[in-house]
Amino acid sequence: MNKFLIAIVVMAALAASAFGDLVSERRNLMPVPKEVSFAEGKLRIDKDFSFAFTGHSDGRLSAYLSRVLKRLEGRTLLEFSRLAEKSKDEATLMIDVDSGGNAIPKLGDDESYELRVESDAVVLNAETSVGAMRGLETLLQLVEADEDGFYFPLVSIKDEPRFAWRGLMIDSARHFQPIEVIKRNLDAMAAVKLNVLHWHLTEDQGFRPESKKFPELHLMGSDGDFYTQEEMKEIVRYAADRGIRVMPEFDMPGHATAWLVSHPEIASGPGPYEIERRPGVFNPTLDPTNPKTYKLLEKFLAEMAKIFPDRYMHIGGDENEGKQWDANQKIQAFMKKNGLKNNHELQTYFNRKILKILTKNGKVMMGWDEIFQPDLPKEIVIHSWRGQKALADAAKQGYTGVLSNGYYIDLMHPASEHYKVDPLPADSPLNDEEKKRVLGGEATMWAEWVTPETIDSRIWPRTAAIAERFWSPQKVNEPDDMYRRLNVISIRLEELGLTHIKNQDQLLRRISNGQDIGPLKKLVGLVAPVRGYRRYQILKQSMLFPLTGLIDASQADPADAMAFDKAVEAFLESEDKSRSAATLLVFFDDWKSTASELRVLKKDAPALQNASVLPDDLEKLSAIGREAVESLRTGKASDDDWRTAKLAEIDEIRKQKAGVEWRVIGSMLRLVRAE
Repeated sequence: MNKFLIAIVVMAALAASAFGDLVSERRNLMPVPKEVSFAEGKLRIDKDFSFAFTGHSDGRLSAYLSRVLKRLEGRTLLEFSRLAEKSKDEATLMIDVDSGGNAIPKLGDDESYELRVESDAVVLNAETSVGAMRGLETLLQLVEADEDGFYFPLVSIKDEPRFAWRGLMIDSARHFQPIEVIKRNLDAMAAVKLNVLHWHLTEDQGFRPESKKFPELHLMGSDGDFYTQEEMKEIVRYAADRGIRVMPEFDMPGHATAWLVSHPEIASGPGPYEIERRPGVFNPTLDPTNPKTYKLLEKFLAEMAKIFPDRYMHIGGDENEGKQWDANQKIQAFMKKNGLKNNHELQTYFNRKILKILTKNGKVMMGWDEIFQPDLPKEIVIHSWRGQKALADAAKQGYTGVLSNGYYIDLMHPASEHYKVDPLPADSPLNDEEKKRVLGGEATMWAEWVTPETIDSRIWPRTAAIAERFWSPQKVNEPDDMYRRLNVISIRLEELGLTHIKNQDQLLRRISNGQDIGPLKKLVGLVAPVRGYRRYQILKQSMLFPLTGLIDASQADPADAMAFDKAVEAFLESEDKSRSAATLLVFFDDWKSTASELRVLKKDAPALQNASVLPDDLEKLSAIGREAVESLRTGKASDDDWRTAKLAEIDEIRKQKAGVEWRVIGSMLRLVRAE
């Protein structure tokens, strides 16, 4: 093990010691169950591991159990019997389920379970098959190992979700995601107990659902990348088999360019239209005053209602700036004639029309904050990107809602920032009845900057932390312990075919032009993609641009940078600076040698040319850090001129290059500013 890895291990040990009680209380469970109590003792896992259903069983649950057992075999290198289930007295795992529940999941389904690992058997009790599935995932997370092999610790668990709506939105419209991408992410969702796939299917950049009523919609609006109706039904079935609802989104009246490529007659402005190739918010909007608009939507939505059985259908409704409406004289005349004072009232008029269509087809309308209008029926659901206050305001007026503000995982914020956001914060102004109207939340994976190669790394593992926020008690909120468990869950998610870890090396091999990727691995361990929407301004890339650069290989929570943060924290808090300085000096030595290696590597790696100054930055950070540590270690305070000069140098270094930022800047500033 090299010095750098030793430093990582040291930091991990320091972090673990800081929350040892939580480690023993929670082990590697994520989400943390509502009630969990460990006891002394172990139940060994061996080749004779077997199961028995002592209550209801069905094909869906049996298939789920089979997949769980295969994952357990893969982890333990044991081969279990493929024979039929054992009797109750012989089985290692006894599953007692009262009923199968809804074959197609519904909002509010019972997902509770009780799990007991005893010295001679595991007992899993649940009201429904889905509850048993949630318990089986917890059982897999309980697997531990010692020198004698694998085992389950003895434990008693009573568990149920805090929120009924726990979702992940995947945008397949801006960048198409093949069906296998959707499936592997559904498997991961089930593993962390998420239960809603919100599938964003239409956008300015693509129309992805096949329509047999209007085939020109997907044929002209998708570049040939669309889901057949059978594929969409397959995803619904696949999700249902994992206890997950699938809610489609067809964005309207804005975000509508792909609709209008084939149907310019329902646009608010003159055509012709082409599929949008840029990211951003665009003007093309459906015409809410044109009867043809509703004739098309009535047939299309009725067609989609038969494919997606979920009671809820999302209409988007966001970011319509109304520029085409303002410029259209016919629309303005319609507004005047009908007493519509502004574009918000015109969109409400449109929403009412769509609401009638959806209600006719047995659907509940859901949309982003912009659809909210106090005199709309209370049955509609508000999906809030504006935040907790907007969600609370809707709840006070009788509307149910779901929170996504704070869970925009495409913005590349670290997991800790998402983790601290709560749909119902402790200081919520809502009373008990109003709190019931906050259904839960959704992580949102907007797809301007992801491809099938990179999407997993943008969703996972951070979404597992968000899933815990939706499932676990509110008091489960310690970020250090979250990261400890998240690291374990991240590796275990690979069992499901996710590529969030392995594809980074694949990208780095390409970027390095086949050279040793060791120096690049260290670099991406210290940088993260620019946050928020800055990529729009920094890199002028279209939807056709290959997303295979350094920014795409870097991740929101670079492990080495996080280890450095811990080392700095430990050093600054230590009374014995001479001893604790050694760990930091290992980092700085490694940064300096990595900088030299990167300079050699980039000579034959043209894809790194836009990042050519990063090795120089890294070497400068190494030198500044060493000077700061030596000053603090020896007790010789740095003078103000030195501090001013180094802060200015860091300020220059912190500017993004190649779309990435140094994740270690915050800790470097702490070192330089320390007295």
